[in-house]
Amino acid sequence: MADSIFHKDFKAMPWWWEWWHPSNDLSQDPPKKTDVLVVGAGYGGLSTALELGRSGVDVTVLERGDFGVGASTRNGGGVSGGTTLGKGFSGKGVKSDPEEWKKVMARMLADAADSLAQVQTVIEREGIECHWRMSGRFSGAYTQRHYNEQAAKTGTYNDSAGLGTYMIPRERQREEIASDYYYGGMVVERTGQLHPALYYGGLLKAASRAGAKLCAQCDAEKIERKTGGFTVLTSKGPIEAKEVVIATNGYTTDLTPTLKRRLVPVASHIIATEELPEDLIQSLIPKNRVISDTKRVLCYYRQSPDNKRVIFGGRARFTQVPPEVSAPVLHRYMLDRWPQLKGTKVTHAWTGNVAFAFDFLPHMGQEQGMHYLMACNGSGVAMMSYLGYQTARKIAGGSNQPVNAFDGQEFPTMPGYSGNPWFLPLVGAWYRTRDWWDRHVA
Repeated sequence: MADSIFHKDFKAMPWWWEWWHPSNDLSQDPPKKTDVLVVGAGYGGLSTALELGRSGVDVTVLERGDFGVGASTRNGGGVSGGTTLGKGFSGKGVKSDPEEWKKVMARMLADAADSLAQVQTVIEREGIECHWRMSGRFSGAYTQRHYNEQAAKTGTYNDSAGLGTYMIPRERQREEIASDYYYGGMVVERTGQLHPALYYGGLLKAASRAGAKLCAQCDAEKIERKTGGFTVLTSKGPIEAKEVVIATNGYTTDLTPTLKRRLVPVASHIIATEELPEDLIQSLIPKNRVISDTKRVLCYYRQSPDNKRVIFGGRARFTQVPPEVSAPVLHRYMLDRWPQLKGTKVTHAWTGNVAFAFDFLPHMGQEQGMHYLMACNGSGVAMMSYLGYQTARKIAGGSNQPVNAFDGQEFPTMPGYSGNPWFLPLVGAWYRTRDWWDRHVA
């Protein structure tokens, strides 16, 4: 390639796929009838199916492409315990009562912490080999004001969710990262990391073992309500179901237009570097944490699970663009933080969709009689897994009562928004301008 940052063996695909590649080995023809039909075979859909299967419920999962081709094998593999929760949350409905607002957020933080525990439970119970480790996160403060804002939240995080957060001032920053880029930052001890594709492959096998029918290359084309349930028209014939679960998240389509209007799909881009010398890779993040930062155009990065390279992600653009566009931007961001990596080549570059809600909160509930779980705002590894588990428990228990703080919360949209995020390039430009202003002027 013309750009010298690219390795001679560069691949425009997730590095994770070198370990587990999207596969339809467990796929089968869809049945004509099922108790529960799940649309979307990502973390959320598979977690729903796994728990329903373990509860003895007849469940079928549809995936319009290959198993694992979506964001569940394209993310960075960081597993958050809730510190990114609710950025921008307005507290609508409880805003007039500050104490009630605090209680709602405390419940959400506690449930977000439970999502981390749920991931660990499934990994251990199902014997999923996915390089799981609870090594914590360091969130670098982009400005001194950001550092102060982080420090003001540590008590809430610890009291509501037991996340083990504490501040690292700038003069001690190199205990966490071999960089002077940030103004100190916040350590969150109770967060994890894993290999996202191996975790996905393990969930897929676990759902199959539990009795779920898994159907790849089977597109749900139309959902019709009928007495006693639904008829779902698919590319492989109609399926009758008593319950339908929509778990399409960042890939939600006009199949469910009212849900599509509530989601903003944002592209997140990632690169993997070539293998680095052992002493260099170990020096970059001494405690092997996941690193993120407080920029509006944020970055997130870590060592690869085999401790040989850097996996570096962020909002190189807010929309889908080819690696020739995204990789040089991410490479530059990486060198901003680690000038010592100058000359390092990129072996893989890829992208996937993150689903944001307008209130920056995860959501599950019911819409037109269908269950849904979506909008994890960049923290989907734990939250989609958790909301899938919770949705399954709700269905198996036959209850319509909320089962967690995210269940049944108002799921807002914006007037005139149809689900086409035409405004994202403008938002990206505005965010970059605000980041520059914060750093250099404010």
